[in-house]
Amino acid sequence: MSESPTLRILSLGAGVQSTTLLMLAAEKRLPHLDAAIFADTGWEPRAVYDHLDRLVREVAQPAGIPVCRVASGNIRRDALDPNHRFASMPLYIRNPDGSYGMTRRQCTSEYKLKPIKKQTRKLLGYPYPRRIPRGVFVEQWVGISRDEFDRAKDSGIQYLRSAFPLLNLDGAADGRQGWTRSDCQRYLNSRGWAATPKSACIGCPFHGNAMWRHMRDERPDEWADAVEFDRSIRSGNARGNAHGKPLLGEAYLHRSCTPLDRAPVDHVTYHERVSQQTNIFDQIADAEIERGASEGCSPWACRSWQPVSKTEAA
Repeated sequence: MSESPTLRILSLGAGVQSTTLLMLAAEKRLPHLDAAIFADTGWEPRAVYDHLDRLVREVAQPAGIPVCRVASGNIRRDALDPNHRFASMPLYIRNPDGSYGMTRRQCTSEYKLKPIKKQTRKLLGYPYPRRIPRGVFVEQWVGISRDEFDRAKDSGIQYLRSAFPLLNLDGAADGRQGWTRSDCQRYLNSRGWAATPKSACIGCPFHGNAMWRHMRDERPDEWADAVEFDRSIRSGNARGNAHGKPLLGEAYLHRSCTPLDRAPVDHVTYHERVSQQTNIFDQIADAEIERGASEGCSPWACRSWQPVSKTEAA
C-alpha cells in the first residue's frame, strides 16, 4: 500500500492555529495544500466570516489553494425547529434533585465532521456510497499546537489520516521543537493578522467568562442573540419538547446554570490573573485561552476540558 497521500487538505477552523497553517503553506514553508475545508455551523460570529473571506482573498486564492465551505444545517435554527432532527449541544443541566450535568455532545460530529468527511470523499472522487480503494487517502492537517499536544489524535478513518504540522516546526520562542499557540500568535502578528478571531458558535456552552464578557461588551448584537437562545432552550431542544420528551431538568448555556443575562460572567478567573504577569504575546494567548479558545469547538479534537455526562431525560 502506498504511503503517499492522494491529497493534502487542511481542516480550516479559521482560528489562530489553522490560519497559521494555511499561511505557512501559502508561503511555501510547508508543503502545498490541495484544499482547505471550512465547516460552517451557521452560527459563527461575524468576525469569523469576515476573517475567512479575507483569508480566501489575500492568502488562499493567490497561493492556488481552494477553500471549500461546507455545512449540514444551521445549528441555532435546527435547535429551535420542532420538525428538525437536532444533534444536541453540550448544554449545562440543573436536574430536579439539584444535581448538575450536561447533555450529550453531538454537534461537533453533525455540523463539523459529517460535512468535512462528505467533502473529502468528493475531492477524492469517491462520494458516498462509492468505496474508496485501499491506499487512497487524504493527509488532513489539524491545527494542534505544542501546548495542547494531548489533543492530537488520529481520525480513525482509513481514508483520512490526521497530521499535525505545528508539532514539528522549528523556530519556537523557547527553542523547543513545535510551535505553541503563542508562537502562532507571534507569527500572525508579524504578518498583519493579529486580530484572528476564535472560531466557535456564538452560543457555545464552552465559552469562558472572559469570552462572554467580551461578547456582551464588544458585540452586543451577538450577546442578545445568545441570551435569547439561552431562554429558548430552557426545556431542551424544540423537537424533543414537540414529541413529548422534554428534559427533566433545565438547560443553560452558562456553567453556573443561571440565565445568561444574569450569569456571573464578570468573575475574573485564574487564567486572566496569570495573563497579567506574562509578556505581551503570552498575554494575548492566555486571554484567548480564557475567552474559550481552548474550551470551544475544533472539528477533529473538541477543545472541551470537561467530561460530558448524559443527563438527558429518557
